[in-house]
Amino acid sequence: MIERLPTGNEKLDEILKGGLLKNAINLIVGIPGSGKTILSQQFAFHNATQEHPSLFLSTLSEPLDKILRYAEALKFFDAEAVRDGRIVYEDLGQILGEQGLDDVISAIDRFLKEVKPGVVVIDSFRAFHALAKDETTFRQFLFELTRRLTASATTSLWNAPYSREEAVQEAEFAVADAIIALDIKRVIERELRVLQVMKLRGSSFLSGEHVYRITDSGLTVFPRLADMQIQSRYELSPARAGSGIAALDELLGHGDGYWQGATTLVAGPSGIGKTLMGLHFLYRGAQGGEHGVLATFQENASQLSRIVSSFGWSMEDEHVHYMNQSVVDLNIDEWVYELLDLVNATGATRVVIDSLADVRSVAGDSVRFREWMFSLIQRCARAGISLMLTLEVPELFELRRISDEGVSHLADNVVLLQYVRQGAELIRALTVLKTRAMAHRPLVHRYEITSEGFTLGDVVAVTPEG
Repeated sequence: MIERLPTGNEKLDEILKGGLLKNAINLIVGIPGSGKTILSQQFAFHNATQEHPSLFLSTLSEPLDKILRYAEALKFFDAEAVRDGRIVYEDLGQILGEQGLDDVISAIDRFLKEVKPGVVVIDSFRAFHALAKDETTFRQFLFELTRRLTASATTSLWNAPYSREEAVQEAEFAVADAIIALDIKRVIERELRVLQVMKLRGSSFLSGEHVYRITDSGLTVFPRLADMQIQSRYELSPARAGSGIAALDELLGHGDGYWQGATTLVAGPSGIGKTLMGLHFLYRGAQGGEHGVLATFQENASQLSRIVSSFGWSMEDEHVHYMNQSVVDLNIDEWVYELLDLVNATGATRVVIDSLADVRSVAGDSVRFREWMFSLIQRCARAGISLMLTLEVPELFELRRISDEGVSHLADNVVLLQYVRQGAELIRALTVLKTRAMAHRPLVHRYEITSEGFTLGDVVAVTPEG
């Protein structure tokens, strides 16, 4: 089994299936400003010990004092580790400028003997290209350096300001055991930082692009939510999750509500009561001691408080948790991990997402959105978490389709809310379109929104618009 060293970020370790390869050469490539130096220092500090220090070697990219000055502002920077020799910073820039690659090899030999590092960072490796007389000279240098680092049983990180396209053309690409690419992409009107594992010798990893942020804690990575369909069987709970609307539970089959762990899609136009139906669902669970989460992009805390209190509930209920966030600068994977962390922390068994239109707007493309939805629904189903999704549709009357994204096919239950003309009156109407593994009657029922919330009425005879 190939040994790993943790990166200092749990979710990046998840992508790498445990961390970077130990006693190997790890190449970090990316355009200037993408965070290569921060990631390598984060790794160096996290793995530094008295017995096996981390050695950071700067070249011609930035002066060492500048690297140190900015590193001191980061939370993982430990001045005591620098003082007691667990972290050693050295500058190869002067040797490179005045002498040459042979003297660089001699200097690295000396550092390896004196420091006995467990981790060696070279920032930036591309400087060696510039000082080589020709490609043959550089490849000889590369071979000698690789041989020495391998013989010393060190874990090496080489930073290089290449794009992903450039990196595959360089000799370092073939030598490296692992390659991580950092990039800044423009998606719609946003700039996103994305990380991709291009190579991990002899190991599996999570493929694709993963969003990351740079903060004073270093690089925080959010693995792309893209779960494969799990073929193994799992136990389905026989319990029910009441909707909080007694008449609706009756329409669902046996008067007990949805199957626990099922996904319910509530679709309808603006102002029809989708958010209110979600609140009924959460506070019904709270009555039985279940924790629930409302993840909304629609209302802020003050607006939510007014809505909740007007129907006799309280935002102080310890069983109902709120996560309200603007779609501005929102990333779908970062947001979903915040949601999953809240669900785990509270032990929530009911989750309402209000609404899918907002999630879709930040997903980037329809394929990514469907992939994300499938993954989230599968995770919730296997964990026995009942998920309710609201979706705003443009039509006020005679809804002809629910979604272009195939969301209704993934949902176990589909509840349609719509406006119906009844003579001169405009009324609200509810229809249970779908209930998986339950009998139901897809009739159009009138309902009213009162101070007590949803009140279901009689069946409505709907006449097609002419």
